[in-house]
Amino acid sequence: MTQQYSLAHLTVLKCPPPEMIHLAQRAGYDFISPRIIPLGTAGEPIYPVAQDKALMRQTKAALAATGIKVHDIELARIIDGLDVKSYLPAFEAAAELGAPCVLSSAWTTDRSFVIECYAALCDLAKPFGLTVDFEFPSFSGVTNLRDALAVLRAADRENCGIMVDTLYMTYSRVGLAELDEIPRRWFHFAHLCDAPADIPATKEGMIHVARDARLYVGEGAIDIAGILNRIPEIPYSMELPNDKRVEELGYEEHARRCVQAAKRYFALHPRAEEALLSA
Repeated sequence: MTQQYSLAHLTVLKCPPPEMIHLAQRAGYDFISPRIIPLGTAGEPIYPVAQDKALMRQTKAALAATGIKVHDIELARIIDGLDVKSYLPAFEAAAELGAPCVLSSAWTTDRSFVIECYAALCDLAKPFGLTVDFEFPSFSGVTNLRDALAVLRAADRENCGIMVDTLYMTYSRVGLAELDEIPRRWFHFAHLCDAPADIPATKEGMIHVARDARLYVGEGAIDIAGILNRIPEIPYSMELPNDKRVEELGYEEHARRCVQAAKRYFALHPRAEEALLSA
């Protein structure tokens, strides 16, 4: 299988989806992972593909012109007071764009509410052929793999998914053997990046690295090969925001180096034979 790569929007967040698509094609990607559901954070650009018909037309035209596909959309957050149906327009847009996956995460510590909302998200997404892939940012409401899997098992939906980010695997101190507990059918894609050996001692420190200072694969101390050898061979989404690199190189060259670094790393760290057999 030839490895496939997606460009996560956080890596090039100020690029509108049509521009992002052309950039991804020039930089050597197969997919994009656009953020069409805004987080509402200060200063974050908003790309209302689901509501803006002109932007949807431009996005679809860019996909047709480049051959790039949409792999997943983000981010269907579970927050206190969420009305899950508010995500319906985004799910409709995801289906129109041909995306198979929706990224989700929880930002409340009310575990019963998280399970209820996650199950409802899966039900809302199912008619569109979408999986709902749950991640566990180390500073969110569900911060580790074991708790994330408990949410999926409690929801018990056919279109469940788990999304492993190499940064959060490390920051949440998830043991590699924990990956063996995950049903293979729950893996649809993974986020790749690297980071220094020292784990920030504060939530603020983790957030800074996660949103502004991730490293190219192979530059840091994350055991990326160890993680990926425990999961099936799936598309890798390069979520690698780095303000300094973008300032130095620009978005396109930064995105290109993200995927080039990953390819060099995998050439030096081929998947173990047993991983290939179990995928």
